[in-house]
Amino acid sequence: MNQTTTNDTIDRTWKGLCTAGGIAALVAALGFRRNIGAEVMLLRLLGVLQTGPTVEPVRAAGWFDLFQSDPLVALTLFGLFDLVNYALVALIYLGLYAALRQVNRSAMVIAAALGLVGMGVYFASNQAFAMHVVSNRYAAASSDLERTMALAAGEALLAIHNAGAVFQGAGVTLALFLVTTAGLIIAVVMLRSDVFGKATAIIGILAHGAMLVYFVTWTFAPAIRAIPPSLSGLFLFVWYILIGIKLLKLGSKASKEKPQ
Repeated sequence: MNQTTTNDTIDRTWKGLCTAGGIAALVAALGFRRNIGAEVMLLRLLGVLQTGPTVEPVRAAGWFDLFQSDPLVALTLFGLFDLVNYALVALIYLGLYAALRQVNRSAMVIAAALGLVGMGVYFASNQAFAMHVVSNRYAAASSDLERTMALAAGEALLAIHNAGAVFQGAGVTLALFLVTTAGLIIAVVMLRSDVFGKATAIIGILAHGAMLVYFVTWTFAPAIRAIPPSLSGLFLFVWYILIGIKLLKLGSKASKEKPQ
């Protein structure tokens, strides 16, 4: 049942989750935000960054060239840091579940389930490391047959996860949708509680709402599809910091409170 709460403490049972979630949120904000590849591309298009492609590769040969010329940019665009972010978000969502479970337990269970399933799907779908390995094989190939086989392997990986295409792959897209939806549910639950404050809840809604707009742009306006993830990244940066600080405070208070 929905209820509004002003409880600013939790029992010791949930101390570890709150503390871990708070640390994960701050780490995610400062170094491993989701959609960093979209931010890099936007900065490149605006001329702020002078390195990297102005258009992401779509075919295996183009990705191979980028992996060999600038592997860090290639891995970033291919979602390497998203792998780290999704792992951190798992801890963040668990910490938020501990903090908000009494506000709307059903909604928080659904959000946690959607988020964790989405993260599992993403880990199974991301092909950044595999693409890097195949690109090295292509570069080291000593015959046309070996290069042809490497290109075929690269195209097979792109069928699962193609970071340069409008549709990046069923698994990657589904994972992003599930995790974003989970985040939006959590942010809406925050509106029913004074634990995090209305401003934090609204920023969370804007962050995940902007990301959901992405699914509209890659269908109807692919030319501007990098904008919603970039806006979402800015809001997520603020949201992660706010919830990170609060979760750490809740974890600290929990150690001083008697279990209820």
